[in-house]
Order: sequence, then structure tokens, then C-alpha cells
Amino acid sequence: MNTSNNLYRDIATGLFFTTGIFGFMSGEFIISTMLFGAASISSNLDLKNASQH
Repeated sequence: MNTSNNLYRDIATGLFFTTGIFGFMSGEFIISTMLFGAASISSNLDLKNASQH
């Protein structure tokens, strides 16, 4: 189990999501939509299996 990889992914996902919330509150709907999409993609990536191929 690679904890540092999971930690970095969790930190990136949290930053994307938090920044998306602030963007949504300030009226930047296009930017917040892109940040929510980035958070969704980064949380669903399985990087440990990609590095084994």
C-alpha cells in the first residue's frame, strides 16, 4: 500500500473541491465546474495499477 501516493491524491482532491466551493460562491461558475470535475477525476484515478503496467 502506497500511503504517500494516496495522501497526495487526497490533498489534491480536497484542494480542487475547496477551491471549487469558493469559486461557486463568488460566481465563477465555469471555473468551479472545471475544479469539481478535476476533483472527481483525481478521486477516481487508480494510480497504483497504472504504474504496474
